[in-house]
Amino acid sequence: MFNKDKRSFFERITGSISVNDEEEVRVNKSSEPAFSPKIKGSSTWLEAEEALEPIEEVGELSVDVYQTDNDIVVQAMIAGVRSEDLNVSITREMVTLEGRRQKASEVEKDGYFMKELYWGAFARKILLPCEVEPSEAEAYEKNGLLTLRMPKIDKARTQKVKVRSL
Repeated sequence: MFNKDKRSFFERITGSISVNDEEEVRVNKSSEPAFSPKIKGSSTWLEAEEALEPIEEVGELSVDVYQTDNDIVVQAMIAGVRSEDLNVSITREMVTLEGRRQKASEVEKDGYFMKELYWGAFARKILLPCEVEPSEAEAYEKNGLLTLRMPKIDKARTQKVKVRSL
């Protein structure tokens, strides 16, 4: 009644195999992975992997976010970041800070006693607690501290409009 060779519906749509009988399961015993992209001039998987550019790690910028009666304020330490290496974008609901802190001099790896400073790319997306007016935002830096001041949108505020006769 049940055909042992027939695959189930799930096995057919996913391309999987049945593991009911251990001898039916074939294991790929070759040393190379099933998918092996070839990079020009490489002959093995390891050489192809080494030829790929390393993915740069992106650090997360530490921030303080607080509010005053009229503004949302975001502060971040960006000491050592040039203004042309900093990108700040503001929407009504979110602030995105991206940049790069570049090291001025290179020191041999074994020359360090401690290495705690972060050098390289960083990014931070901050979901704001309320809507702000991006066109009226101000950004300034003093002594390595970036401060963004964004006015809140007052949804409860009403404006009386005088109607004129034409």
